[in-house]
Amino acid sequence: MKESIVISVGGSLIVPNGGLNTDFLNKLNKFIRKNVSSNRRFFLVAGGGTTARHYIDAGREVIKKITPEDLDWLGIHATHLNAHLLRTIFRDISHPRIVENYDRKITDLKEPVVIGGGWKPGWSTDYDAVVLAQDYGANLIINLSNIYWVYDKDPRKYKNATKIEKTTWDFYETLVGDKWVPGLSAPFDPVAAQLAKRLNLTTIITKGDDFRNLQRILDGESFKGTVIRPYDISAAYYDRRYYLGEKGEYKYIKGLNLTRNALQQVAAWYRAMYIKLHFNPKTLLDVGCGTGELVRALRKLGVDAKGVEISQDALDLAKEEVKPFLVYGDVTKIPFKENAFDMVVSFDVLEHLERSKLKQATKESVRVARKQILHKIFTRENRVLELFHGEDPSHLSVFSQGFWDRLFMSIPNVSVARKFFRLPSVVETVYLLKKN
Repeated sequence: MKESIVISVGGSLIVPNGGLNTDFLNKLNKFIRKNVSSNRRFFLVAGGGTTARHYIDAGREVIKKITPEDLDWLGIHATHLNAHLLRTIFRDISHPRIVENYDRKITDLKEPVVIGGGWKPGWSTDYDAVVLAQDYGANLIINLSNIYWVYDKDPRKYKNATKIEKTTWDFYETLVGDKWVPGLSAPFDPVAAQLAKRLNLTTIITKGDDFRNLQRILDGESFKGTVIRPYDISAAYYDRRYYLGEKGEYKYIKGLNLTRNALQQVAAWYRAMYIKLHFNPKTLLDVGCGTGELVRALRKLGVDAKGVEISQDALDLAKEEVKPFLVYGDVTKIPFKENAFDMVVSFDVLEHLERSKLKQATKESVRVARKQILHKIFTRENRVLELFHGEDPSHLSVFSQGFWDRLFMSIPNVSVARKFFRLPSVVETVYLLKKN
């Protein structure tokens, strides 16, 4: 399964002041070609930029009572011109058809790049980008703008404007409203924002000509840019009710504490036996250990296991016998020394982290491991598990295996093991890293 990334390329980057920005286009060309692969695909949607605004302004000046539909058509045709330019640049690696009718989905898509332009009145290219994300299974839209951040007010007019690093679609709507106006200058179209909210999509708005920063976004590192999500995810989500089973991610067993606890016990012992039989480490750290059930099971099997967990509620609910072996800590800054454990494991932890923290969290798991690192991650290939998963707002980073392949292979001093016992990816995704 390919990782699909939708990039809304602001027309102001392609045509900033009525003239084409060939420096930006050259850098975009190199960036896309560097990052396309057998398991990654880009959808580039071109905006109209100043070309669209010049035509819209001219139409308003000459025809005083021009209709919003006619104004929209002027902007749409400007996006087609920019889209054709991008299609020419990526001619050898892009699909031959520019997407201009979003009712016509490409059914046999093989190329790693797809170019889109505007479609019809009432729809901005931001909206088109959201439709592409829906149709081709992307869960991330990167909106390339001429600024890094969304602000609570126009920074060009107000010196006290405050940048927003993370927010929700609900709050964003309070800033830009809920209606589309032809030629509207907003970080992300209000109507597109409403659709993105319904589809539970995440959008990153950032400065489009900082390609080093864009690379950090793709690589799961910290970056500059405003992240807009469908939900407000905070530490409160992992509160006492979550660990008591009153609030969780699985269908059919929500609120059924006995069933949930029994399944947790079975899972803990299955994982403990799997680790003991296949790897037999003397010392082990469980990162994101929750209430410590895996640590408890491993210790009963003779493994000197410890756990680290960021939720104090989880640590408080742990059984007394295992509490001495659990510590409070952040996965991006694990409170143990380098090479402290034979093996480090995490089960269903990384998908709960923000994209910007994934590489640092992985590096930390490698740092404190002496030999092996095992990560079980919920990915888009896990169709069987997906049947039992309800809507989980804390799943911030559910990607295809292609994303994780690239991330783990980019970590220094480790190799990714290909041959070890694991269930098929339709059931679960497990990675084993070996420290060199």
